[in-house]
Amino acid sequence: MKAVDLLRASKVEISPETFTLVSLRHEDWLRLLENPELSPRMTAPFMIFRDKFEVTLLLDEVDFGTIRHAVRDAKIEGGFRLLTFDTVLDFNVVGFLAEVARILAEENISMVALSAFSRDHVLLKQNDLAPALTSLGPFVGELC
Repeated sequence: MKAVDLLRASKVEISPETFTLVSLRHEDWLRLLENPELSPRMTAPFMIFRDKFEVTLLLDEVDFGTIRHAVRDAKIEGGFRLLTFDTVLDFNVVGFLAEVARILAEENISMVALSAFSRDHVLLKQNDLAPALTSLGPFVGELC
């Protein structure tokens, strides 16, 4: 199935939480790991991504509030909303996020792309949420 057809069959879910992206140095991440009370709750969405440059955390407001005092030197960007495309995507699907990015880019809306094993997600700034949903509406099966 083509990316545009999968998008048209997608249900877009909007997470009720507001999220913060945190960029940590590796050594700061190791210090956080030493304190289990700073771990994210297992009931809220979160992401941890480590590459050779940094450790990136995606946390909701509650979990970010828990670690805020421990990450004073981190780069922080808040006010994100999470959109989930509730369509299971096979690994042979080409261009799904590219199509989402194209639709949003035409309206000058910035996004951060995230992928889980079977579904794609995007982070949008809160101020861009309504215009993004208006832009995506004609191209998706359902907005929730």
